[in-house]
Amino acid sequence: MFRRIKRLLVNVLRSQSSQVPRTPDVTSGDHLGLAGLDDATLIGLKDLHLSGWTQPGGQLVKGFPVTSEDTLLDIGCGAGGHATFCARQGAAIILADVDGAKLEIARQQLEAIPARSVQILVTDANPIPLPSASVSKVVAMEVLEHVDDPAKFMAELVRVAQPGALFLLTVPDERSEEVQRHIAPSVYFEKPNHIRVFKRGELESLASDSGLQIVDRFSYGFYHAVWWSFYWACENQPLSPPWHPLLENWSKTWHELLEQPSGLRIKSALDEVMPKSQVVIALKP
Repeated sequence: MFRRIKRLLVNVLRSQSSQVPRTPDVTSGDHLGLAGLDDATLIGLKDLHLSGWTQPGGQLVKGFPVTSEDTLLDIGCGAGGHATFCARQGAAIILADVDGAKLEIARQQLEAIPARSVQILVTDANPIPLPSASVSKVVAMEVLEHVDDPAKFMAELVRVAQPGALFLLTVPDERSEEVQRHIAPSVYFEKPNHIRVFKRGELESLASDSGLQIVDRFSYGFYHAVWWSFYWACENQPLSPPWHPLLENWSKTWHELLEQPSGLRIKSALDEVMPKSQVVIALKP
């Protein structure tokens, strides 16, 4: 259940093109090919884009471009989500997860997209059934907090990466996780859910200790951190619309903030104070 909540936040990336304007109009999904999505989801999309996701030039996130020359491993991909954006760039996509049913959903989702190829691997990454130095991009988003041995997991990711490969790593931020400790059900922090909270700097250290060079790091997602916190107050709220009025009103409030002259400055400050996630982009020498 709890990984599904995170996938909800990731899956909003599924149909975006690489040419999303800087400040999209969330009252219509036409410019993104997202006509028909509800306003709350579109507001979440806008916030992700303003945080640096799905940028021009095929960048899944700013500083992490994906091209038709890439072979991209999405480890812990679940039902796909951001892999769809990468497939739209024409890359060869390798989807890997422990859940074969979700992998099949992801494969079907990518069928109509002009990826160079799509491969699925049911694996716990111990080891990853791929040759050494076989991929040029590695994506591990919101995965490491579920892993028993992050160092061993990272070593396997580094093994399958080519020299010069870029890594995109994300984990929940410690501050938003601390809020969850007070309001989420206890199983949220039990296996197979979040068994580890990464303190600030620990993700960079893990990447560096694995032999990678840090290219960039940032945090983002105050809007989604609060949305997720409010979710627990909405009894019987499914992970799809129609949304509870509390979630609808939060989305409308955030939209109004972003429309103000100081909106982006305030968003940036709040993203730093209580982000949803930490992000590290790293390079294999």
